[in-house]
Amino acid sequence: MKIATILPYKENYTKKGAGAVSLWIHDFMNYSKFKKDITVFGNTSNKNFLTNNYINIKLDTINSKIYSSTNEYSNNIIKYLKNTNFDIIEIHNRPNMIQNFIKRVKSKIILYFHNNPGSMKGSKTIKDKIFLLENVDKIIFISKWVKKKFFEDLNFNDHNKTEIIYHSINPIKKIYKKKKKQIIFIGKLNQSKGYDLFCEALIEVLNKYDSWKAFSAGDEKRFQPFKTHKRHFNLGLLSNKEALKLFEVSEIAVIPSRWEEPFGRTALESSSRGCATIISDRGGLPETTDDAFILKKLNKTEIIKNLEKLINNKNLRTKLQLSGLKNVKHTLERNSKKIDYTRSSLFPFSNFNTNNGKIRIINIYNLAQKLNHRIYNLSIGKKFTNGFIRNGHDVLEISDRDFIKQSKSLNPFNYKDKFRSYLLETCKNYNPDLLIFGHSNNLNPELLNELKSINQRTIISQWNEDPLMKNSKISKNNSDNLKSYFPFTDHIFITTSPESTNLEKSKYNNINFIMPPVDRGIECFDIYNLNPKNDLFYAISHGVNRATLKSGKLDNRLIFIKKLINKIENIKYDFYGVNNKEPIWGDDFYRAITNSKMGLNLSRGTPTKHYSSNRIATFIGNGLLTFIDEKVKMDTFFKKDELIFYNNLEDLVDKINFYSRNNKSRIQISKKGQKKYFKLFNEKKISKYIVDISLGKLVNLY
Repeated sequence: MKIATILPYKENYTKKGAGAVSLWIHDFMNYSKFKKDITVFGNTSNKNFLTNNYINIKLDTINSKIYSSTNEYSNNIIKYLKNTNFDIIEIHNRPNMIQNFIKRVKSKIILYFHNNPGSMKGSKTIKDKIFLLENVDKIIFISKWVKKKFFEDLNFNDHNKTEIIYHSINPIKKIYKKKKKQIIFIGKLNQSKGYDLFCEALIEVLNKYDSWKAFSAGDEKRFQPFKTHKRHFNLGLLSNKEALKLFEVSEIAVIPSRWEEPFGRTALESSSRGCATIISDRGGLPETTDDAFILKKLNKTEIIKNLEKLINNKNLRTKLQLSGLKNVKHTLERNSKKIDYTRSSLFPFSNFNTNNGKIRIINIYNLAQKLNHRIYNLSIGKKFTNGFIRNGHDVLEISDRDFIKQSKSLNPFNYKDKFRSYLLETCKNYNPDLLIFGHSNNLNPELLNELKSINQRTIISQWNEDPLMKNSKISKNNSDNLKSYFPFTDHIFITTSPESTNLEKSKYNNINFIMPPVDRGIECFDIYNLNPKNDLFYAISHGVNRATLKSGKLDNRLIFIKKLINKIENIKYDFYGVNNKEPIWGDDFYRAITNSKMGLNLSRGTPTKHYSSNRIATFIGNGLLTFIDEKVKMDTFFKKDELIFYNNLEDLVDKINFYSRNNKSRIQISKKGQKKYFKLFNEKKISKYIVDISLGKLVNLY
């Protein structure tokens, strides 16, 4: 996706003097998955640009004296754009340029408002605003206040074309230990920013507190000297990097703006650097942070009162600094994802050679051909394929492990190169719109990068059903493996709630939760209609009495099962992979579960929110009464009359005993659970969710 981002005319896009809009573009671009596809357009006489992907639009000095500079600026950009196919044009803070672009380019248009729309040409009147809503593909406001100003004279206050995405920043991890007794003001040195009030307050404060100093940083072409204190120093114009460093080493920051700030980036920056912050309540300033002193009245006396409160109470000052740092609510990682989603949502299928939404998919997973297909009916990869096909897509399946096994038997030396060549050639010939893989260790990150180079528009997604819980050595290898693929994948799908993993705060954050799907062609039994001989079923697939995992730690499941066995003397259980009983596969597995009334959905590792393997789909989908630890939080989806929740071993034993004797209750719950699972998480629905998310649609799984 090629994106043209257009700065306001004469917006400074340089390291020293970058304005708020330039910082927005620069910061979010660094975290965007479209980073390499963004070109920034601007006009500035300064050099030392923020990024290399910047094109400086020069104007004809003669024409500029005759025609509007803004018009000439937009015309010159349009001339450039016509020679290059851009999918999206993003116009920042210049609604008056929209009409010119709409008439002359075919690209999708996103308009960003960084200021009060009522003060800008092209958005002052009701007519202007209606025109924008009807013709622009998306409008993004940088705060609730800016959005409110846009809609305040309209007879409605929302629209599906609008979005609020805040200025954002990544906070430092901890407060600088050697903070100095400094009070900071950063911004334009004028009355609208409250600089005069700041100066007046400092005279009294610094006279009273000899150990404190104050610094101002900013410029003002119409600068009026304000009377101030001898320990109040003006640092002039600082770069954003220098300003952040100043906040980091200082105790207190003051933003006493009279002007209704559209957002107030300075307040966000000061909190993110562990600075105790005092703000006015004007405009969008209260939206920047939840951890600041808000001036009840905007005057000198109120500023003095709040400054003295912080100066005299170090504990209070530190508390405000720590809470501000900890609770930074607008982060680049989170909000860049929102922007990318917004961009992608404009092209749900346009990046692909689609026919009525039909796309080409390569699905790479273990088909277990080398094991004589012993897990053919137990693989969620197969269910994904079935779902893709039933949703009308064209699917090519590749089994990496089987290919490697066969190649290795023929030539033990270059089998990896052979797989690489095969996959590259296949992608060239098949030209997939989506390549999805799971548990495919032979598909290394370097190979993914090569595949991406064949067709930049191919979306690459990965799925995982192994444990990924936090603070667990069991899941560390799984997590590390996933992370190694992050730079080369567009989306990740996991069977664990993302916030319960250590992946959530990763730089690459396109992580989505899925439930293992059910498929009526696979989960085809209604066990509640049968007459099973056994009460309880459980199976571990890691070998005969395999009591250790690869980490060398005991498998917590085996410990739990042994305790359970000792407490269910009157229960007919059928367990596999434990107590020297061989594990079972394929049809043997299905014959075993159909001969049991109930199943235990016990997963490896600590019970974690929403985590389960394909076992839960197999059990519930086949009509087996299923027990699961309540800490897994499956009550998000299932009621107590659809799934049996237990809170400890004793509770589980009691419920196993109860339902083994009460067939009527067991059958009712099994039926309801099966019906709910097929409604929420069938193979068509899960596969559609994967495709929609991968192609940039904003959708919910449930």
